[in-house]
Amino acid sequence: MTGRFALIIDPVAAEEQRSDYADTFTQVDAAAPALSVGELSTQRGDGVFESIGVVDGHAQEVVPHLERLAHSARLCDLPVPNLAQWRQAVDRAAAQLGAGESVIKLILSRGVEHGPTPTAWVTAAPASDFSAVRENGVSVVTLDRGYDLGAAERAPWLLLGAKTLSYAVNMAALREAHRRGADDAIFLSSDGFVLEAPTASLILRFGNGFMTPAPNGGILHGTTQLSVYDYLAAQGFDVGYDRIPATDLAQADAAWLVSSVRLAAAITAVDGESLPIDHALTGELNRYLLSPRD
Repeated sequence: MTGRFALIIDPVAAEEQRSDYADTFTQVDAAAPALSVGELSTQRGDGVFESIGVVDGHAQEVVPHLERLAHSARLCDLPVPNLAQWRQAVDRAAAQLGAGESVIKLILSRGVEHGPTPTAWVTAAPASDFSAVRENGVSVVTLDRGYDLGAAERAPWLLLGAKTLSYAVNMAALREAHRRGADDAIFLSSDGFVLEAPTASLILRFGNGFMTPAPNGGILHGTTQLSVYDYLAAQGFDVGYDRIPATDLAQADAAWLVSSVRLAAAITAVDGESLPIDHALTGELNRYLLSPRD
């Protein structure tokens, strides 16, 4: 594997179609200065991003990630990204990554303040080692997100369904979970429904059926959750979406946090109360998630 690096992208209009966008990429060392001090992604978090897991040089679920990047851009009134251009950037980055697990991040920001164009770039780096978490699971605490389920529809300017660079609240939630002696957190709506984790989607098992919170109320529709559902459905399990009361968390027969780089981590306890762990299925899910997926 090469070291950390970045591709600075000269954004091309979404409607411009061509076979090769290579002349729109500039590769730099990730440690090299590349952004202006007026860049709004660093000043205000005014942008969107995606994190794509890479296994042995294969970028996972690229199309769903690109589609979600475009969705987030629309919610933030950013220029819609040219997905063919971004796909070539991802492919170029992945081709330089060797064996093992890596992560490619896509970032699209509003650019320099008062500037005419957005700023766009892709970074590539080795992924953290999540083998212990996949094996041992995580404990979680529940935290009030401060919004009811109707907030996203009533107040779209809150951008609750966009994957934005404004991650201060998510990081604060993780720090609060650690202060309470847990590994991670699950957000609850102020009217008592389960939402998601700060950096992951939630899947619950009840008997032979699987449930995840419906992707409304400001929940980010997880690409890994969708992939896990494809796998579970192919194994004959029932999968679905619903409004899940917070009281149902303790009733689950098993539960997982799933995300693009950490993959599937079984939840071992919720607010100090132990939860059953399905070690066999957790192993199956992670073997599947480490296999090449488009």
